[in-house]
Amino acid sequence: MRKLSGDARRAVFAPLDDGLVRSEAVVRRLTSAIHLGLLADGEQLPAETALADSLNVSTMTLRDALAELRDRGLVQTRRGRSGGSFVHVDPAVLDDLSRRRLEEIDSSDLRELSDAHSATCGAAARLAAIRASEAELGRLSDIVDNLDAAGDLSDRRRLDTRFCVEMAASSQSVRLTLAEIDIQAECAQFPWPAGDSDIRAAKVATGYREVVTALTARDGNLARSWTEETLAMQSSWLVERHLAMLTSRQRPASQAADDASPAPLTVSP
Repeated sequence: MRKLSGDARRAVFAPLDDGLVRSEAVVRRLTSAIHLGLLADGEQLPAETALADSLNVSTMTLRDALAELRDRGLVQTRRGRSGGSFVHVDPAVLDDLSRRRLEEIDSSDLRELSDAHSATCGAAARLAAIRASEAELGRLSDIVDNLDAAGDLSDRRRLDTRFCVEMAASSQSVRLTLAEIDIQAECAQFPWPAGDSDIRAAKVATGYREVVTALTARDGNLARSWTEETLAMQSSWLVERHLAMLTSRQRPASQAADDASPAPLTVSP
C-alpha cells in the first residue's frame, strides 16, 4: 500500500493537461485529492512556487485557485514563519460540494465517466486474475470484509475506492493503476452511489466478494464480468440521483410559471 500511496500522491501533483481553465483545473484536482483522502486534514500544501511548478501553472493561477479553495472551506491559510496553506476537511462541506457537482454535470459526461471506469476496472480485474499474488488477493478479501462491516458512509466510500485501486495495483500494470487513480479522483467529486442505504452498501460488498472469488479461481472473464456488473449497478444509482436532482430543480420553475399564468376566463351562461 505504501508504494501505491506514493503513486497516488504523484498523480495529485502531476502537471495539468485538462482542457479546463487552469485555475479551475487546479481547484478540481486538489478538491478530488481531498475527497479521496490523498491530502489529509491539516496537511500543509507545498510552497506556492513549488506547487505551481509541479502543476505547470503560473503562481498567479495557483493563487486564484487557492483563493477559491479557501472560499469553499477546503483550505486555510496561515501567516507567519510556520504559515502556509493547509488542507481543511469538513465532511459537511465535502458533502455539499459533491451534491452540487452531481447536479451540474451533464448526463452524457456522467455516462462517459461510468464507461471509462468500467473499462479500466474491468481490464484490471481480468489481469489481476492472472497476476495477483496470494497476499494481494488476501488484502482484497479483507477490504470486502471491512466494507461489509462498515457502518459509516465515509468509511464505506473509502473502502470502495481502495478496493478498485488495490485491484488495479494487483494487475501489475502501472498504467492501469494510475488510470484508476485518475478516475477515482473524478468519482470523488460526486456522492457515493449507494448513499446511506445499508441494503445498497451490502449489494456493493456482495458484488466485490464475487469478484474476489473469481480472482481466487483465476477466472479473468468472470472477475471482469462481476466487476463491470457491480460498477454498472452503482452507476445506475448515481444517474438515478442525478435525474432526481434535475427534476426537483425544474419543478419549482414550472410551478412559478404556472403561478404567473393568468387564470382562465369563466364565461357565465
